[in-house]
Amino acid sequence: MRTFVAVEITDQNILNSIKNLQSDLRIEAKPVESQNMHFTLLFLGEISDDMAQRVQNELKTIQFDSFDISFEGVGAFPKPKFPRVVWIGVKGGAGELVELAKTVEKKLAPLGFKSDKEFKPHITVFRIKNKIGDITDELVKYSNEKFGSQKISGIKFKKSILTPSGPIYSDLQEIKASR
Repeated sequence: MRTFVAVEITDQNILNSIKNLQSDLRIEAKPVESQNMHFTLLFLGEISDDMAQRVQNELKTIQFDSFDISFEGVGAFPKPKFPRVVWIGVKGGAGELVELAKTVEKKLAPLGFKSDKEFKPHITVFRIKNKIGDITDELVKYSNEKFGSQKISGIKFKKSILTPSGPIYSDLQEIKASR
């Protein structure tokens, strides 16, 4: 099964703000569905049922306190001139989110999991399959846009099934914050 560890975006006001951005931004790209909005703390890829059980055993030992994050700014990876992904950034709480990702990686490293790149807190709001050219002018209008705040009080171990119409995610485990 294809798996990852994530923090979900659950605040309806934030999801509505993102949906408004997706409607307003005039680019040829596939918007990410509201129910699929999350931070990927660590992508594990294809693993066996046995490994999934071992991952769950490690994840349930993670202890962390809940914290608030605020969503602000819009950008593109790798860059607005050649975008593959359009994202919303995190201002407040970014450090805590980075630490949480490091904690997850530390717990799962003995099982052979390691991130292929440094965790940068962001929410993917569009995926771009075809070359669409420079979108700098469209994005600059939203560079300081605020989308709201949300309390992070849990992480999830998730399964992903890829389909032609987009991924279908399901929860395998949830780890709640200590307080």
